[in-house]
Amino acid sequence: MNQDSPGRLLVVGKVIRPHGTSGLLRIWLYAGSETSFLGVGAVFLRSISGETLEYRVTSVKPHKNIFLMQLEGVNSREEGEKYKGNEILVRKESLSRKDDEYFWYELLGLKVYLGSGEYLGSVSQIIPSGGNDIYVVKKGESEFYIPAIHEVVKEIDLENGKMIVSAMEGLLDLNEI
Repeated sequence: MNQDSPGRLLVVGKVIRPHGTSGLLRIWLYAGSETSFLGVGAVFLRSISGETLEYRVTSVKPHKNIFLMQLEGVNSREEGEKYKGNEILVRKESLSRKDDEYFWYELLGLKVYLGSGEYLGSVSQIIPSGGNDIYVVKKGESEFYIPAIHEVVKEIDLENGKMIVSAMEGLLDLNEI
């Protein structure tokens, strides 16, 4: 159970509560699936107080709309209860992604433009939803909700810090707050 440099760690989920009596943890994963998560081998659990401990993952599997994770050394409900509400972190360098996938930390702060070049604002928040994420794009007092779908998001250019979107009819008018 080592500690690691906080700058090298990325939050990928949260412990909801224990599941059953064998130390399984009910978790919410911010990653798309457990497959992107399993290859990391070890995770770090960070408590509300900030204490961060490392554990080896022995299994992760889907269960209804959440995931169940087993950690080496967590073998009872009582032990699992200690991690309720903990953030789940991994080393950034241990993650991999496909060409058309992005980590939230890569998208937050991107400048968003329409295909015409009009500046809409910056990605200030990402809201997970059932089918796709929603990018909250903010400029001053204006806020837009952009669905993270290929029909709307045309290009993500991490090197230049920008995202190009197409305005589906009514999208920007309906979502403006």
